[in-house]
Amino acid sequence: MNMWAWLLEHEAQARLVAFLGTFAVLLLVQRVWPRRLVGGGWRRSATNIALVVIDTAILRLAFPLLAFDLSIRLAENEAGLLHGLPELPAVVLGVLILDVAIYWQHRLHHAIPFLWRLHRVHHADTSFDVTTGVRFHPLEIALSMAIKLGIIALFGILPLAVLIFEIVLSAGSLFTHSNLYLPASVERPLRWFLVTPEMHRVHHSWYRDETDSNFSFHLSVWDRLFHSYRRDPRDGHLHMTIGLDEFRDDREQTLIALLLNPFRSHSAASRIDHSS
Repeated sequence: MNMWAWLLEHEAQARLVAFLGTFAVLLLVQRVWPRRLVGGGWRRSATNIALVVIDTAILRLAFPLLAFDLSIRLAENEAGLLHGLPELPAVVLGVLILDVAIYWQHRLHHAIPFLWRLHRVHHADTSFDVTTGVRFHPLEIALSMAIKLGIIALFGILPLAVLIFEIVLSAGSLFTHSNLYLPASVERPLRWFLVTPEMHRVHHSWYRDETDSNFSFHLSVWDRLFHSYRRDPRDGHLHMTIGLDEFRDDREQTLIALLLNPFRSHSAASRIDHSS
């Protein structure tokens, strides 16, 4: 049995091992080679991790079929727009379609007020490290899964493409949010192809024009192609302020407060443009 066949047969285990392994390595590496000071202590980290546990449980309860399961059924029925293509082009196209789709989904979460209410739980984190990469509201995760299922159903994305994307999605989110120091000689060339922590940190600035930039998750080309790329924060990476102005109090950072955050009044939810 080759590697791909084994991965397809043990999809859930492969994703879990990739996630936990990446998380553990980045936790260690960002402590050894940190880019910035990270505040919030263990309570902040525990809250962020609690959110991913809740998110995972809700996905399992809310969806009878998840992304990989749906792709298996579609492949068995030879359904979708990519049906008939040779396997390798179909896998590559499937991964690219999912990646550009998550770029636009992310961008719309910043542009549409209702979606921003869900997504601002992620941006309300006042620090930026690997645990930020799992800090998402359960409703946003459920909506993201529904969108992903629709895209997989429309194109008939192959199971191998879905598996690759799912592994890269979880591991990539951890990497791009890590507080890892990368030398400029490594980071600058790398960001021509992949989203780096340095690139994505700009997206977590409290300046709205910086928050509304660098939407890509994996391939950085989408930001350059769709004119949303920003190289550096105006205050510099060491001095920039992370998070949202209206949710900086410790009371706003508890697990209960984050779960209730999208339902806060519109006046409390307004986004402040510090650039003016």
